[in-house]
Order: sequence, then C-alpha cells, then structure tokens
Amino acid sequence: MSKVVASSTKTDLSGRKVLLRVDINCPIGKDGKLLDISRIKIHAGTVRRLLDEGAAVVILAHQGRPGMDDFTDLHQHSIALSKETGYEVQFVPDVMGPEAIERIDKLRPGEALMLDNVRFLAEESIEASGEFHAKSYLVRRLAPHFEYYVNDAFATAHRKHASMMGFPYVLPSLAGDVMEKEVLALSEIKDPALSPKMFVLGGAKVSDSVRILKNILGSSFGSYVLLTGLISELFYLASGVVLGKASRDKLEKAGALPLVNSARELLLKYRERIYLPPDYVLEDGSVLLVGKGIADNKLIKDVGPQTIERYGELMKEAKVIVLRGPAGVIEESQFRKGSTALMRAALNTDAKVIVGGGHLTSILEDLPESERRKAHNSTGGGALLLFLGGEELPAIEALSRSAEKFKLNGIELP
Repeated sequence: MSKVVASSTKTDLSGRKVLLRVDINCPIGKDGKLLDISRIKIHAGTVRRLLDEGAAVVILAHQGRPGMDDFTDLHQHSIALSKETGYEVQFVPDVMGPEAIERIDKLRPGEALMLDNVRFLAEESIEASGEFHAKSYLVRRLAPHFEYYVNDAFATAHRKHASMMGFPYVLPSLAGDVMEKEVLALSEIKDPALSPKMFVLGGAKVSDSVRILKNILGSSFGSYVLLTGLISELFYLASGVVLGKASRDKLEKAGALPLVNSARELLLKYRERIYLPPDYVLEDGSVLLVGKGIADNKLIKDVGPQTIERYGELMKEAKVIVLRGPAGVIEESQFRKGSTALMRAALNTDAKVIVGGGHLTSILEDLPESERRKAHNSTGGGALLLFLGGEELPAIEALSRSAEKFKLNGIELP
C-alpha cells in the first residue's frame, strides 16, 4: 500500500528553524578516529541545500551503541560535515540540556549546529510507538524550539527510537533528500518479476541480521541468502559445526548466543535457500576448510577462496543482488580481500546491484568508477533489507502520519 509523505525538497523552509535527523554513523578505528565518512558526504547535500535556502538547521544524529567501541561523541563528525558542506557546523556537547536549548534559540537562518550523540540518552534505546515517544523528554524539550522536523536517516528508518518516531507526532515532518531518493530508487527493485534475488549478508550486527533473515526468507519467494562474517559463524554453531573456541567466544561477546535457536529454526525451515562459507581466513593468514579442521583459538577474519568462488558462481543466476555488511574485518587491510572480491563478482553479473551499509561503501569506493557506477549505493543496511523484504519501516509510517495530521502536500511512496 502506498504512503504519502511530505518532501523537504518541495517545501519552502527559508527562515524556518529545522530539526534534521541524519545517520552519519561511521566506522571508528582503534585510535578513535573516523575511518570512513561516506555517510557524512551523502547527508552533506541535504544540509547544504537547507542552508543555501535559508533554513536554520539543527542536526540530530548518533554514533555507535552503548557498550561498543565505536560509541563516541560527534565532535569529529561536525568538523567533517563542515568541510563537506562549506558551512561551519557548530558542535554542541549537549543534546537537550540548557546549553543545547540556548544554542538552538540563538541560531539564525543559514547557520547550522550539531547536537551530541542522541544515544547518550537512555530514552533513545527504547523501541516504542510514535505516540509513546511523542511524550519522551527528548521530544518534549526540543520540539517547542522548531517549526519543522526533517528525517533524512533512511539507514535508521527501521528503528522505533524517540528521535525517529516522536517528532512527527508533534511537528510538521518531511522526508529529507536522502530518505526520498532511497525509497523511490529501492521501490523499483522490489518488483517480484526481478527474481531470483540474492542477499549477501555479513557484518557484526548479528541480531539485526537474524531479524532480516526471517523477513527475507519468510516473504520473498525466490530469494537466497549467502552468509559471511559473524552471522555465518552463528549459523554454523546452530547447525552443530564447531569452528573453534575463538569463534564461540566472539559470538558470546557480541551477545549472539541467545540467537542460536532462532538460527536453527531458520536452517530447518529454509536450509536450501541459505548458503554458508566453505572456508575462512584466520588471523594468521591460514585458511580453515569447514569440516576439515578447527580454528581452535585463532580468530576468523575473512571468507576464504572457495567461498569467493562458490558465491561468485551463485550470483551469476541472480536478477537482484543486495550486499549488506562486510565479509571480513575490513578495518585490517589484509582482510578486505573477501569483501572486495564478492563486490566485484556482483558487479560483473547482469543483476541490479544494491550496496547497503556504511562499511561496504568504503569497499565500493576503492573500486574504479567504471565498476562501481553500476551499483545503487544505499545508506541503509538493516533498513534496506527490511524494506526490500516488504516490512513497513516505522520512520516512513511516522512521516506519513505527520503529513496527514498537519495536512501537508505530499509525494506518493510505494
């Protein structure tokens, strides 16, 4: 069923104070520095356009999750965004306290500031409805200081968090440039005639991946899943295959062990549509053939040559290929080979190729323009796959309700 949302590109925001939600969640190195600013570059276009048009823009964003190594403040992000937009984006080391409110109230048209990591607030970790979040402290404290809310964070559109869901219930709310382009582009690829679809899933967000798998395999007939990364290690554990103590310890640290039963159920129900790597590269560079040995205390760092060859052959049959999450620890250059090879294999097919998630963008950008221009480089990882699998994205639903409530002129999104 189509939804109508209002577009920020078709709304006069000159002189208006705008709260802009973006997703500039970036890979962070061991030294705490930003490794890749692809998402910042993408959202810079929205920020620049709003400032060029004379809006006063306050940016709300997050970085990492509580307890993870990449959970940091947004000072570096504001500096990078300033460089990309050509405007000074002032950083406020506060989210909704007195300093934030004072700086927001003083902001003039054509100026921008960035509030600190919204996930510093415990409220932001709660998954709930828009009606619930409209009563949150975040929304109640910030909303009175704005005239419009613009959601440009497609990559977080599957999260029912306060910063995504609450503001559309109390402020006229619009889709940002990135949000609008993503949904319109991806809607074309949902066509059931484009089958089979192959989803190459990796990365470290195991709980998200299990949820995504349930959605894809349960609703997309003709879809196949090629697993890599930590999610593939979980599925091997669920199938009774022992990869080694280091693998199990890594899954435990990631909080993935409670998902073993869910993975086992998916294997029992969809085994013929789920593929697992026949080999892995270990931290010392050696190759582990699954079923032929145990990694013992050596960490798995990448997929191996047999996996690259096998998955490359499978992708030749696809009409749509979606790659989400790296196949290995791409922060270490020697373990980027698997992700790069799988990306190239997808781009060398006749399929429509979608790349989702910030980490894989860095792999795509390492390739020559002649190769990478074929792909649709989506800002979304989990949101992308849930959307293609047919699941409603809460943030888009919230924007649609806002358009109806505030009687905004809208565009139709499939």
